[in-house]
Amino acid sequence: MLTIDADVMAAVVAHARRDHPEEACGLIVGPAGTRHPTRHIPMDNAERSTTFYRFDPDQWLKVWRELEDNDEEAVVIYHSHTATEAYPSRTDVALAAWMPDAHYLLVSTRNPDSEEIRVFRIVDGAVTEEPREVVMSGVDSHAVQSYMFGQTPASVDYECRTGS
Repeated sequence: MLTIDADVMAAVVAHARRDHPEEACGLIVGPAGTRHPTRHIPMDNAERSTTFYRFDPDQWLKVWRELEDNDEEAVVIYHSHTATEAYPSRTDVALAAWMPDAHYLLVSTRNPDSEEIRVFRIVDGAVTEEPREVVMSGVDSHAVQSYMFGQTPASVDYECRTGS
């Protein structure tokens, strides 16, 4: 089961809505070894596609280095589907091999009035849906968005860090 802060979940949905009709993508990271997601990092979709996502390579390198420096790890990899259900595509399943320990969170933004949010584990090509629990643990009021490369306005805070 994935336990996730309500404010972090809201930030993921806001990112998906902001990037619609293109797919949004990003990470939710936490302290290494805990598997507890505490910080939302939206990424740019280098493909700028309505049907495919790929993390911007320059951003990914910066984020990866920061995770190492902060003793953090990617707990959740997320992206949106803009015209289909929130279920991993064949491409999503193939790409999941690079991080088999991660939770994969998908948000469907096909309906403008609601979101479909689902969480999966994808291991060796097998897709298993898992439950999620959304909790109100509060976010750090000092969290600052570091990865709004090329976005306007730059002051929008889509990164959330839980208080735990």
